[in-house]
Amino acid sequence: MNRRALCRWTLDPEQAIALQRRFAPAVERRDRLGPVHTVGGVDASYDDARGVACAAVVVLALPELVLVDQAVAWVPVRFPYVPGLLSFREIPAVLAAFRRLRVHPDLVLCDGQGIAHPRRFGLASHLGLALDRPTIGVAKSRLVGESRTPANRRGAWAPLVHRGERVGAVLRTRAGARPIYVSIGHRVSLGTAIRWVLACTPRYRLPETTRTAHRLAGGAVATS
Repeated sequence: MNRRALCRWTLDPEQAIALQRRFAPAVERRDRLGPVHTVGGVDASYDDARGVACAAVVVLALPELVLVDQAVAWVPVRFPYVPGLLSFREIPAVLAAFRRLRVHPDLVLCDGQGIAHPRRFGLASHLGLALDRPTIGVAKSRLVGESRTPANRRGAWAPLVHRGERVGAVLRTRAGARPIYVSIGHRVSLGTAIRWVLACTPRYRLPETTRTAHRLAGGAVATS
């Protein structure tokens, strides 16, 4: 695989869509991950006045979900906001933050879609291929697909189906809270993805990886 092509950011939207279609078949939908002792989270915030993105990456130790490493990177935004092409806007900064880590996570949970995407190549899948690391998409809202509503209990889930294909799961992480949308990123099956997302959501609706990365990114922007 030409990983340099995956990291071409000087594209227009039509070229970005073509790249997604080219690399989507390379996404691995079966488990290929070793022992998971650490889990990563990524999030990005923007300073629109300066035209830059701030990416935060955190690494939490399991099972306690204790922070063991973190990094922040600022990168100029070179790609417009286009639904379905978020990775081309955010991943340059995310990769820069990953390069600053001392502890690299065994598994990464992304605040975004994996294969639950019109071209089966959302941010989590793009990042997973770019890093050659297991990734999971964990989104707060649905981009594509239809599903029934899962039961109102922690751990209940319903298949998310798009164009006749199961692309993810609508997962209830907390009774009484709105469900979240889990999908394969890379090198992880859907069942494994659901289990790890539940392991990372012991108290709140969103995984601790997402919550911690969001605080770090937001704080960096607020104090810049």
